[in-house]
Amino acid sequence: MKKGKKRERKKAKGCLERYEVLVDNVPAKVIISKNKKEFVPFYKLVFPAVEPATQAVLDSVREKMVSELEIRPMEIANTEEMKKLKRAFTEKSAKLITEELPYLSKRNRDILVGLLLHSSLGLGPIEIMLNDKNLEEIVINGSKESIWVYHRKLGWLKTNVLVPSEVDIYNYAAMIGRRVGTQITNLNPLMDAYLTTGDRANATLFPISSRGNTLTIRKFARKPWTVTDFIENKTLSPDVSAFLWLAIQYELNILVAGGTASGKTSLLNVLSYFIPPSHRIISIEDTREIQLPKFLHWVPLTTRPPNPEGMGEVSMLKLMINSLRMRPDRMIVGEIRRAREAEVLFEAIHTGHSVYATIHANTSEEALRRLTNPPINIPGTLLGSLQLIAVMHRDRRREIRRVLEVTELMNTEDIMKVELNEVFRWVPSSDSIMPTGKSMRVWDDINLFTGMEEREIKKDLEEKRNILKWLVKRKINTPNEVGRIISEYYTDPESVIKKIKK
Repeated sequence: MKKGKKRERKKAKGCLERYEVLVDNVPAKVIISKNKKEFVPFYKLVFPAVEPATQAVLDSVREKMVSELEIRPMEIANTEEMKKLKRAFTEKSAKLITEELPYLSKRNRDILVGLLLHSSLGLGPIEIMLNDKNLEEIVINGSKESIWVYHRKLGWLKTNVLVPSEVDIYNYAAMIGRRVGTQITNLNPLMDAYLTTGDRANATLFPISSRGNTLTIRKFARKPWTVTDFIENKTLSPDVSAFLWLAIQYELNILVAGGTASGKTSLLNVLSYFIPPSHRIISIEDTREIQLPKFLHWVPLTTRPPNPEGMGEVSMLKLMINSLRMRPDRMIVGEIRRAREAEVLFEAIHTGHSVYATIHANTSEEALRRLTNPPINIPGTLLGSLQLIAVMHRDRRREIRRVLEVTELMNTEDIMKVELNEVFRWVPSSDSIMPTGKSMRVWDDINLFTGMEEREIKKDLEEKRNILKWLVKRKINTPNEVGRIISEYYTDPESVIKKIKK
């Protein structure tokens, strides 16, 4: 007995996390443990096993389903049509399985229907991982190696799931490609696409990837981050949030900088909630990541790659030029990469549009250098219209994301040059975002555009701080709830302030 208890204690000690995931009635257990033989923790996925005889029945049902259901690529590309297709598939397959296995319990039948759905219209066991809210990335490096996943808390984990063959990996990639009207072939061995859920997929084929076909899926957040979440987990502070809210309300322009996976787009999404509900918003992205409250006047646009014949491409530049003809009040641009895109963006600022965008850079100084040097090469005369740079930082040692700094771009006597004025900075030792200087550009521009005096701006900031603290205290953290409070504040500020004081 004592030895058994010792083994149990050892087992529990090695276990880092244990939880359950239910996807389309298929129950699965996730056990993450530390193994001394491995350098990284192990992600074990346990889901219902199917006996050979039952599997033969499922294979027979799948063949009948494929012949009965006419699946068109356009249906799969449309989220609503995909839901209808899944419902039809579920109903018909349940009926066929009941006919073949009449003594099966309802629970077991539903599990078999779910497994059949995953293997026929989905990515097999990977569907379970796609619905694990703790995972950010799912990576297939070939059929000879286990699937790897990136866990929000624990980083990279090795799993017990393998894809049986290189052909299966290719079929998964081809299926994703067909849904967005693209192909992956030996002549075109690289593919960048997205699933109907919004998850981004990248695939490469052998021999370009010399160890086998690969598939990398970056998961799209099922519940978008809100400013409440960012303040709670210390990514933002109430002071910084209120300051950026003030800048957005009065139509100042903000560039969000940061390294890979630092949270640039997440911060951009959070800040977008501060846009007044009376303004028309156009967002332009390569992959849909921005998610705004339903009641905002928002038109999301996404780029489209060329088809196998090289036709039909819709680039970010084309969308940016077109969006200027759509009478936007605010423009949100996924990422600035090229000179022409940056020129159009800054021209939009000069013609009276408020613009928010992201750029790859680790600091404000680096962002400024990227903007003013090739290949982007924006002249100082255009750059002066940008007011703020907010920098996101990912601390890989502690696996936390923070706003590293918020910096103003100050115009100088030399119209070709701008200077940086740091207003806030993250202090790693205390894990806090502290004010480092007085805001000059933001306050001057608000005073110039609105006539508000310093006393009025301070009062405005205090109101916003109180609202944000109240959102955190009341745990109001869904996009529509947060967006509604902010919109109510714009339309009837006194009632919102009274509600908070109560």
